[in-house]
Amino acid sequence: MPSMLKLPASVGLSEAGLLWPGLQQSLRAECAQLRSAAARELNLSLADLQHFDSAVLTLLISAARLCQAEGLKLRLHEVPAKLQELARVYGVAELLWPELVPATAA
Repeated sequence: MPSMLKLPASVGLSEAGLLWPGLQQSLRAECAQLRSAAARELNLSLADLQHFDSAVLTLLISAARLCQAEGLKLRLHEVPAKLQELARVYGVAELLWPELVPATAA
């Protein structure tokens, strides 16, 4: 089973700024390990996430960008339905879950 980083139960505006430095450090360390194992994805579990606001979207987009810069794709697991809806409302779902966005007809 691949290793998986986790977000805490609560990520709101007051927590996001404090969480980012530690998450950034964990992401970079995990990226280094995964690259040495020739992995393509970094897994992040949102299973514990229960209380959140739009600040969590900023945190997740920043995490996805960091992973991309490190040559990996961020894959989110156990995403709460309310978070998926919040991402759709803010128009950022395709940044976090491109595989869930339907392709437009040509």
